[in-house]
Amino acid sequence: MRRQLPIEFIFQLFSLVIAVILVHSIYVSIIRPNAALILQQEAIEMNSNPNYVPERSTYVVVRDFEQEACFILMLWALALMAYKANLTRLESRVFQLNLIPVSQGTSILPEDAREYSRPIQALTPIQQAFLLPRALLTALHRFRSTRNIQDVSNAVRAICESESERLDSELSMIRYIAWAIPSIGFLGTVRGIGQALAQAHKAAQGDIAGVTQSLGVAFNSTFVALLISIVLMFLLHQLQLAQERLVLDAEAYCDQRLVSNLQSQGV
Repeated sequence: MRRQLPIEFIFQLFSLVIAVILVHSIYVSIIRPNAALILQQEAIEMNSNPNYVPERSTYVVVRDFEQEACFILMLWALALMAYKANLTRLESRVFQLNLIPVSQGTSILPEDAREYSRPIQALTPIQQAFLLPRALLTALHRFRSTRNIQDVSNAVRAICESESERLDSELSMIRYIAWAIPSIGFLGTVRGIGQALAQAHKAAQGDIAGVTQSLGVAFNSTFVALLISIVLMFLLHQLQLAQERLVLDAEAYCDQRLVSNLQSQGV
């Protein structure tokens, strides 16, 4: 686990940098130029035709800085969730291995624990750090030292519970991002309303273009932020569900393939 933490931190850092570069490049080269062109054309049409109703453009909706920040955080959160989902997928592959080669009706004695540990110890160091191999090795070592089946069952349950808590705590950054996106949207709302109030004197004179544009900033930022937050929360719950299933499957594997075949003394 000590080797994985720096790798995960580097991945988080580089994914954030890449998200910033990618989103900002798209905004500078595509979104903001097109949005400025559309707003200019709409202003010309409204000046020439008082009955003109402008259409809602995606470029105009997402053009502001708050929306850009929301998309950066969205890509960052997606990268973090993809990293966690890939780790969960790799751990799920271990369940396909025959780590406890026990046929039906065979009992495992405390003296056999070392022999049954060898297939697990033959795994790669990365695979040995996964939940299922760690739980099986701990259970075998506990059975060999205590010869108590209840202690083995308690050890497996304790490892699975601690792993569940660890996985849940590692999702805190993604939860923070999912919370920060709507907050940024509300900041855009406050900024837009503030700009609209600052131009209230123009609206009193009959020029409402600046006020409507500022209110558009307020509503568009909230709309985009809430929409992104809905998508992220759905994906986050799916990831959390997959991790919870991994822990439950590991505990069930240990109970069915190991604990149920243990025998404290030979007959």
